[in-house]
Amino acid sequence: MAENEDVLVTVDRGIGLITLNRPKAINSLNHPMVSVISQALTEWRDDDDVRAVLLSGAGERGLCAGGDIVEVYNSARGDHGVAGSFWWDEYLMNAYIARYPKPYIALMDGIVMGGGVGVSAHGSHRIVTDTTKMAMPEVGIGFIPDVGGTYILSRTPGLLGHHAALTGAPFAAGDAIAMGFADHFVPHDKLAEFKAAIIADGIDAALAAYATEPPASELLAQRDWIDECYAGETVADIVAALRRHGGGPANDAADLIMTRSPVSLSVTLEAVRRAAKLDTLEDVLRQEYRTSCGSLNSHDLVEGIRAQVIDKDRNPKWSPPSLEAVTADDVEAYFAPQNPDLTFPEEKP
Repeated sequence: MAENEDVLVTVDRGIGLITLNRPKAINSLNHPMVSVISQALTEWRDDDDVRAVLLSGAGERGLCAGGDIVEVYNSARGDHGVAGSFWWDEYLMNAYIARYPKPYIALMDGIVMGGGVGVSAHGSHRIVTDTTKMAMPEVGIGFIPDVGGTYILSRTPGLLGHHAALTGAPFAAGDAIAMGFADHFVPHDKLAEFKAAIIADGIDAALAAYATEPPASELLAQRDWIDECYAGETVADIVAALRRHGGGPANDAADLIMTRSPVSLSVTLEAVRRAAKLDTLEDVLRQEYRTSCGSLNSHDLVEGIRAQVIDKDRNPKWSPPSLEAVTADDVEAYFAPQNPDLTFPEEKP
């Protein structure tokens, strides 16, 4: 197996261990890391000496903060093929994780955002903790939720997924379980023991010993106003409904949405709605590949990453500058088929 210090790959007593190992970057994914993970999963799939896979992140800050967006920024300003190739391989990996024939256990501790959701939320056993801080925050950098995120966001109870997608706000363990991003809760201070128990006794025994009742979902408790406000036809309608609802969380959500890229918001709302009507994760990932590649042609992806990560002035100048200025054609352009379009190994061209 290819060596890559950004991903540590070992086998311990029948458990294939994948450790994302860029702690200074909160284990953000780059293309070589995706390749190593995919290769390990392929090699272990038919290896009778490996009975399960366990994914975790190095360091104290989190599993994975997302993809390496500086790489995406450079590609958007130059060779679009670099980002397109990364997403192609990343989305194939996301689908592969979802269909993996052996238990795939993800420890979703700390920050789990964007691409970090992609390597974890499609697994068979998804573990969150009291430090979990999960989000699909793409609209804040002029991007669209991807890595199969819109598949899950479109299938949450009510319109909780619309709220998470359009605000990009982080949510905690109870919310992650309620919305279908995770399955089990293990206290953070028991995580090392839990991991050791998986290796020693297997996932079922480890869950029986360490999984506890998750905290209540704060978002689920607010579903009434979320379902009411996010039913609007457009993002502008949704913001207006949030404002009408009065102060508190609804107004906070409106404030947050209004800081995001108007075109990204408009495309994201449409993407989540379309994802709800698509049958498979692969179908949704193909749509996401189109919207991701569409972002490369936009002003806002470069500007959003510049403002958040490059210059860090947190003051993006979006174009179009307002929700009202975004046209139906602007949105539709993001859904144009790519050449080639994303295909999966089991599909016949």
